[in-house]
Amino acid sequence: GGVRSNAPRPVPNDGELAETAPGLSDAPAGEGSKPGAEAREGALEDAAPPYPPEFDKYWKVVEETPSDFMAWTYLLQHVEQENHVWATRKTFDAFFTHYPYCYGYWKKYADLEKQFGFSREAQEVYERGVQSIPLSVDLWVHYITYLQEALDSTAPDIASKIRSVFEMALAAAGTDFRSDRLWDMYVVWEREQGNWKAVTAIYDRVLSIPTQLYSHHFEKFKEHVQSFSPKEILSTDEFLKLRCEIVNSTPCGDPEGEGEGDEGPPGDEAPPGVGPTNQEKADAEMERIRSHLIATRQEIHLQNEEEVSRRWNFEEGIKRPYFHVKPLERAQLKNWKDYLDFEMLNGTNERVLVLFERCVIACALYEDFWIKYARYLETHSVDGVRNVFQRACLVHLPHKPTLHLLWAAFEEREGNVDEARRILSCLQSGVPGLAMVLLRRVGLERRHGRLEKAEGLLREALTSCKDVPTSSFLSIKLARQLLKVHKSLVKGRRVLLEAIDRDQENAKLYLNLLELEFSSDVKVNETNILSCFERALGSSMALDTKLLFSQRRVEFLEDFGSNIKSLLDAYNEHQKLLKQNTSKKRTAENGTEEPEEKRVRGEETAVSIAPPPVTTATAGSAPTAPGPAPVATGDLSAYS
Repeated sequence: GGVRSNAPRPVPNDGELAETAPGLSDAPAGEGSKPGAEAREGALEDAAPPYPPEFDKYWKVVEETPSDFMAWTYLLQHVEQENHVWATRKTFDAFFTHYPYCYGYWKKYADLEKQFGFSREAQEVYERGVQSIPLSVDLWVHYITYLQEALDSTAPDIASKIRSVFEMALAAAGTDFRSDRLWDMYVVWEREQGNWKAVTAIYDRVLSIPTQLYSHHFEKFKEHVQSFSPKEILSTDEFLKLRCEIVNSTPCGDPEGEGEGDEGPPGDEAPPGVGPTNQEKADAEMERIRSHLIATRQEIHLQNEEEVSRRWNFEEGIKRPYFHVKPLERAQLKNWKDYLDFEMLNGTNERVLVLFERCVIACALYEDFWIKYARYLETHSVDGVRNVFQRACLVHLPHKPTLHLLWAAFEEREGNVDEARRILSCLQSGVPGLAMVLLRRVGLERRHGRLEKAEGLLREALTSCKDVPTSSFLSIKLARQLLKVHKSLVKGRRVLLEAIDRDQENAKLYLNLLELEFSSDVKVNETNILSCFERALGSSMALDTKLLFSQRRVEFLEDFGSNIKSLLDAYNEHQKLLKQNTSKKRTAENGTEEPEEKRVRGEETAVSIAPPPVTTATAGSAPTAPGPAPVATGDLSAYS
């Protein structure tokens, strides 16, 4: 992961992180654990004292089965109890390469580093954590709390450093529906700094964001306005603008609107204590400004309230917003899907991205949501799509073929053929034995003119295959490749004949051999076509299947045969097969034998060549192969 997107993102990219936060590393988002883990791994092995006695036993289990989450928890508990810094780092670093969304373990790791006395390392853990799971409001809160405690409070730039992390946190997680705790924390901190205008600016931002405690923020904003003079909490420009609006809306410039009635003669001043003082006028003006200020924000609040109400039921349906390896309930998955569909239809791009990021935390082990995310980003950002595929395939779902196949197709479409080739090769190594992955590799090489490589991949797979049905399937694919792409009927025929020798009852092989022979001039190739029929009829295939080949042979000789004797012989043999089949059916109807069409079925493979149409009045369904259109065969018994 970590590839930057050109689309609006809920999280700052790596460069922005490095510029705004004190000492942030360059770890890419989604893989925050890897830089620390990889850079330190060699040093750990060289410099570490002996690991705890039982460590290797626990470590061996997770090394062999990294997807065993419970084994990881046992190992993590073990190193925590042993209080061994090197074992702790090795374990947590390795764990986060597989499970970077486990917020609680990032916090625990940082606490352990702090407990060991490594303050800088603790900060680095937090930095890696918020880069790996940037939408974790709780992790941001703990990180900022740690910085407030750990950094030198007397340093002249401490406030700007803390503020920069707050801003980074809000850029990453501030639009999350449950981000209220982070906003409140920022407000409290700016109040402690005595920065009332900054507090107002924070409220101005959060009042337009649909969050769970949206009403709470508005009430707190009103308290803030009532607690200070507008001049103290507003920027100069806004204060002057509001005051001008108030003054202009008051008759005769009277701030209290009490200018009614006749004015006295010039110089006729009211006695002391009768008219309002300048201070009273100023106070009245300030109250009008406060009221006007709250009214302007109330409009925003009401609009935001409407947005919250549209999302409230979806948010109420999210029972587990955090990552866990346990499956989610079906209702939870449906709620996420419906919420995403709603946001894509009604929300801004930023809100859609944030919701997707929230979703793939809770649903990280469900490939459908990663696929949905990638498809959404296709119209927004190529880098964004690549980032999603990388995070899904390299971290969370390394053994899901569909995701890898889509990623490879995406890279090929974008012109990154070598990357697509690498993805498919790695998938085949990691999840061996999948025919679709092999065929995708073959197709990629064929599309880009590497025909020998495509043939070699099929032959290599065929040579190493020990399973007879799979071997037959691959033989059909190789024969088609040789015939249609390499234009070599002879090589294709040889492959199919070798396959028939291994799998003599597989009707698909004979059917594809027929297709191959029919692809050439039937007059010239009549001998090979008839030889194929003879092979099929001489095999140990079921009688029903043989009947189809026999019927097909009669049709072929009727349409294209060069010898009437061959046609008559074929007809007579076909009649014999029909009688055998009728006799078997009658026996079955009498209850002495199970009908053959129920007992034996034509063999099917996952992907096959389209069969030719065949009509017969006697046989049940069975696979057929392409060829000339069937014709009704008349009664030839008078000629036999």
